[in-house]
Amino acid sequence: MAAMASLARRRAGDVFRPEAVRRAAVFCRGFAAAADENDVVVIGGGPGGYVAAIKAAQLGLKTTCIEKRGTLGGTCLNVGCIPSKIERCLDSAPQLQPFSCGLLMALLHSSHMYHEAKHAFPSHGVKFSQLEIDLPAMMAQKDKAVSGLTRGIEGLFKKNKVTYVKGFGKFVSPSEVSVDTLEGGNTVVKGKNIIIATGSDVKSLPGVIIDEKKIVSSTGALALPEVPKKLVVIGAGYIGLEMGSVWGRLGSEVTVVEFAPDIVPSMDGEVRKQFQRMLEKQKMKFMLKTKVVGVDTSGDGVKLTLEPAAGGEQSILEADVVLVSAGRVPYTAGLGLETIGVQTDKAGRIEVDKHFMTNVSGVYAIGDAIPGPMLAHKAEEDGVACVEFIAGKEGHVDYDMVPGVVYTHPEVASVGKTEEQVKALGVSYRVGKFPFMANSRAKAIDDADGLVKILAEKETDKILGVHIMAPNAGELIHEAVLALHYGASSEDIARTCHAHPTMSEAVKEAAMATYDKPIHI
Repeated sequence: MAAMASLARRRAGDVFRPEAVRRAAVFCRGFAAAADENDVVVIGGGPGGYVAAIKAAQLGLKTTCIEKRGTLGGTCLNVGCIPSKIERCLDSAPQLQPFSCGLLMALLHSSHMYHEAKHAFPSHGVKFSQLEIDLPAMMAQKDKAVSGLTRGIEGLFKKNKVTYVKGFGKFVSPSEVSVDTLEGGNTVVKGKNIIIATGSDVKSLPGVIIDEKKIVSSTGALALPEVPKKLVVIGAGYIGLEMGSVWGRLGSEVTVVEFAPDIVPSMDGEVRKQFQRMLEKQKMKFMLKTKVVGVDTSGDGVKLTLEPAAGGEQSILEADVVLVSAGRVPYTAGLGLETIGVQTDKAGRIEVDKHFMTNVSGVYAIGDAIPGPMLAHKAEEDGVACVEFIAGKEGHVDYDMVPGVVYTHPEVASVGKTEEQVKALGVSYRVGKFPFMANSRAKAIDDADGLVKILAEKETDKILGVHIMAPNAGELIHEAVLALHYGASSEDIARTCHAHPTMSEAVKEAAMATYDKPIHI
C-alpha cells in the first residue's frame, strides 16, 4: 500500500512539473489571438462531447459545442442509460439518433421497484391489497429525470463559458463547420481544433426494418405505450438484456434470440453462466446459436422466421414487439468526412493516433466514433485526454482498465482480463472467489445472489481482472479499477480495512481467497 501511495505522489508530481505548467501556459496564450475563431469546436453534445467542451474551457480555450438534438447529454442521457435506469451508458451522442442511457436507467429503477413490491415486499412484512402499473406515470418520471439532467449540463456550459450552438454540423474545411440550426438558419463555426464526438447508432440487420412500433430500436423500446405481452429481443448484449429486464419485470414474456453461442461474449465465462441462470430464474428465455431469416409484420404482431446459426430446420416465433439490439456502429453520416479526407476503418470507425488526431491536422475524434469500448465513461475519458493534448498537456486513457457494467438485477461489473483471456496469454494465475450468500449485508437484505471473482498473477500476486455479480456491482467495481491502475496485488485489497456490514466486504474476502484463505467461508 505504501508503494501505491508513493506512485500516486510521483504521478501527481509529474502533473505539476514547472516545465509542464510553463508549456501549457504558453500554448494557451497562443490560442487567444483571433476573436472570431474558436480554439476548440466540438461536434456532438453527448458524454464525450460535452465533457470535452467543458474541460477545454476550463483549460482557458475558447470553445463551442454543436449539438443537433437541442438537449445536451446525448444518447446516454436523453434516451439511454439514465432513462432506463430510472426504469448503461454508451457514448458521445449522435446528432440525430436518440437512444439514451438516461431513459434506460430511469426505467430499470422504476421497473425494479415494481418487481420488488410485487415479489419481495411480502416476505419483509410489507403487503398491498392492490398493486398496479401506471405506465404513463412511470414514463413521466423518466422524462422529468432526464429533463433536469440535460438542463444541468446547459448550466455547466454557461458556468464555464462554453458557446452552445443547436444544429446539425458538417465540415466544409478542416477548420470550418457549417451548421444548419434548429431555428432554420445556417452559420459557420470556425475552429483551430475540431473534435468529432458524434457517437454511435443502432446496428441494422438485413431484412429487419425498424418502424419504432412493432419492430423497435432501443429508442422505441423506451417509449412503448403499453406493456407488450410477448417481447422478442434480437441480440444478447448489454442493452438487449437491460431492455428485456425492464419489460420482463413489468409483465412481458421475454425471449432473447442470439446468433452467438453465449450471451454477452465479452463477459468472464464462469460469471456469464451464473448470470444467465439468474436471468432464466427471472423467466427470461434464450434461443442461442439462432438467426433471424425472415420477418412478417402483416398481422397484428410480428412473426419471425428463425433457423439455427449453422443452418437447419426453420421455426416461427411470434411477438407483439421485437427489439433489435444487435450492437451499435459509429455515427458519422452527413458530417462531410469525405470532404476533408478523414480516414475510417472497415467498421466505419474514425482512425486516430495516440493524441486522438485523425489523419487531417487539427481534426480529432473521440468516443464511439473511434475504436475502443462503446461506453459513455470511456468517451468522457477520451474527451478529457484529447483536449489536454490540444492544450499542450499529457492525456491518457487505458482501454484495458475501462469498467463495464450490465445494469440488470443483479448487476454484472468487470474490469481487466477474463479467465479465458488470461489462459490465452499463457500466464500462470490464481483465482479467488467469494459468494454473496456468505456476506452478512447481502443476507440481511435478502439479496444475496452473485459473487466476486478475482484473477491474479501467480508469481507476483498482481491483480489481472475482477468480476462482480451483485445488486450494486456497478458501484463495487471501482475499488478494483483503482487497484488495477496502481498495479495492486490481491493482498493489498485483502489487507485494506472494509466497513462492516457492507457488500464491499465480499471484495475483500475474494482478495483473501486469491492470495490466501477467506475468513467467512
